[in-house]
This record gives sequence, C-alpha cells and structure tokens, in this order.
Amino acid sequence: MSMNDTPRGERMHIAFFGRRNAGKSSLVNAVTNQQMSIVSEVRGTTTDPVVKSMELLPLGPVVIIDTPGFDDEGALGELRVQKTREILRRTDVAVLVADMAYGLTDSDRELMRLFSEQDTPCILAWNKCDLVKPSLQENTTEKDAGSAPDEGGIAEQISVSALTGENVDELKNTIARIGKLAEAKRERALISDLIRPMDLVILVIPIDFAAPKGRLILPQVQVIRDALDHGARAMCVRESELAETLEKLDEKPVLVITDSQAFRAVDRIVPDDIPLTSFSILMARYKGALKVQLKGIRALKELKDGDRVLISEGCTHHRQCGDIGTVKLPAWIREYSGKDLIFETSSGLSFPEDLQQYAVIVHCGACMLNEKEVAARNKRAAEQGVPITNYGMTIAEVNGILDRALRPLPAEDLV
Repeated sequence: MSMNDTPRGERMHIAFFGRRNAGKSSLVNAVTNQQMSIVSEVRGTTTDPVVKSMELLPLGPVVIIDTPGFDDEGALGELRVQKTREILRRTDVAVLVADMAYGLTDSDRELMRLFSEQDTPCILAWNKCDLVKPSLQENTTEKDAGSAPDEGGIAEQISVSALTGENVDELKNTIARIGKLAEAKRERALISDLIRPMDLVILVIPIDFAAPKGRLILPQVQVIRDALDHGARAMCVRESELAETLEKLDEKPVLVITDSQAFRAVDRIVPDDIPLTSFSILMARYKGALKVQLKGIRALKELKDGDRVLISEGCTHHRQCGDIGTVKLPAWIREYSGKDLIFETSSGLSFPEDLQQYAVIVHCGACMLNEKEVAARNKRAAEQGVPITNYGMTIAEVNGILDRALRPLPAEDLV
C-alpha cells in the first residue's frame, strides 16, 4: 500500500454472495471492469474469497470481495461456507447474486437471514436476465423477491446480465447509493469535535526499534490528517523531547495525544490542566467501540490465577523483542493483577469463534479493521458473556490514569 492509498479499514466493503454457478464471479468482473475472479462453467470455481481494493465510481475507494458458493458441499465446502460467513461480518453492502432462471434457493434464503441478523443492507441482483424472457422475468421477481424484504431485508433488487452488461451500471449506482447511506449512519469524528481551527495539538510518537522504519503507523497519520482538515496545528514529538517542547511553547496545547505505550512517561510530563489521551482510545471511539470496551475494563480487576487472556490485533506484523501484544501488555497486566495468567494472541482477520475460554479480551485500536468487523467482534464477545476492552484503556488503567485519559472525550461518548 502506498502512502496515498486509502487503508482497507476506511474503505466500504462490498461483497458478492450466492450459490455456486449463479454468476457471482462474472458479475464481479463486470462491475469492476476487470478480470478480478476466474470464471468457469464448472460449479465451485471460486474456492476462496477473492479480495481487491479499488476505486468504484461513483462510490470511491472500496474493497470488493467475491465469495465461494454458499451451497458448497463436503468437508472443504463447509470450510468455504464458514469463510463466507466470516466475510459477511465485515461486509457493509451485500450483493446477493441469484440465477433468474432458477429463482431463489434455500441457500439464498439462508443468506438473507444472515444479512438481516448482521443488519447488512443487501441488493438482490437477478443475474442472467438475458436468458429469460421478459414475461418470465417479471413472474420470477414478483414470485421470489416479493417476500424477500420480509425474509432478509433486501434493500433493492435489479435484473442484470454479466454477459451482455445489461443494467451493470445501474447496479453500480445502486451499490454506491446504498453504500453512502450505510456510511452516513456510522460516520464518527476522530478528533475534529475536540478541536477548533488554529488549536495546537501535540502528538507523542515514540520512535524505537519496534517503530516501522521510515513511516508512521496508521492512527498517527489519521489524527494528523484530521487535525489539518479542520485547521488545527499538529506538532509531533518523541516522549524524550516532550518536556523541553512544552517548556519552550508560548501557548498551552489544547490536547496531547500519545502512543499508549508511553502513557506512564507522558502522564508524568504533561501538567494535569492539559487534556491527555491516546491514539488507541480515540480509535476505539472512531470505530464505535468505546462504550462496550470501556465496560470491559472492569474485568482486569477480577482476574484470577489460571485465567486466560486473549490479546487481539487487527493487523499482522513481524513480532519483535518488546512487542506490545506478546510482551509488554502481558507483563503490565500480570503486574497490575498480581495473578498467574495465561495469554494467547490472535491477529489480522483471524478471531476465535469460541471466546468462552477467556476471562477478558484486550483488543488493539483496530485501525486496520472496518467498523463492521469491530462491531461483529464486540457482539460475539457480548453474546458469549466475555468482556472485551482496548489496548489504550488497559494501559491507562494499569497506570492509574484511565480517568484522565477519558477526560478529553464528550460525556455522551462514555455512558
């Protein structure tokens, strides 16, 4: 990914679902105007999800996902269906591709039920309309789609042909319209509601052996950009230069934002009358997870010897000596709790189905995950009765400064 690319966590996720041989891959290729997926007459050609980041006009930067057939069979088929269910958890807009000649199948209706459960808006795309007479087209859509909104929350339905291109542009416009509606419902501020034009914001960014060489991590870049977009001034310093920087300033910063790993040192340096928080806490708010994960922080005080703690990161990276997820957080939590604990980790898009073995989950700020995936993880934890919290909140709590770290945020975000 180049510096100017929109990260996947900030892109609308558009996924195509349906039974085998309904023409999902052909329709994906037609919508994207490129050979993104392999197309064959053989049922089940798509065996793994095909994922591509691209610009889909008129919507903008998106992630397009082509999924395996949901009616796949056998042991491998079950694994592919499970992978499709995982894709659904991070899907912002679903396109259910149905073969117009066949009508809706049981697997299609099962998908509709899952869309409804996940509160995922869905477009029902009747593919291969070029092979069906107009009179039969009308009969099929009336018979099968007439009950679809009640069964699966279908937002729109449209007849298309991946082969001839009929109504493909209309399908793209429909995806864009529904995608923008979904995006508007979940739009949240990062720091724009905490600052005003010309405010000074100090960002504390440790540069150590674990920092990516030659670049900043995504939350740091996003906060800088949000500050610039709203006319504020962002000053970046290491924690080692923070005290001298504050002494030399002619004005008081309205906010200091630190990497959570430096919370303890930064708290000692920054006067109490200057608001202080962390990138991770801001990301939890931005992803709509703050309230849920704030409740989960109480579980740290209730840990017992032998409890399992899951440390989960939304990205994948090479683990180094001093890694926060595998080294620093476990050490801090053990010191805070005084208990003999068992720590396990997950990373990237891998997140355990069964969470009940864990006493608490400590999740990263999820900058690489979209909001839908974050919400799905929080929901799964809640359904299984497992508390989930956040890196920044945890580090602030173990250092006794959580109240201070939350003070800059509006009260309505916390309760």
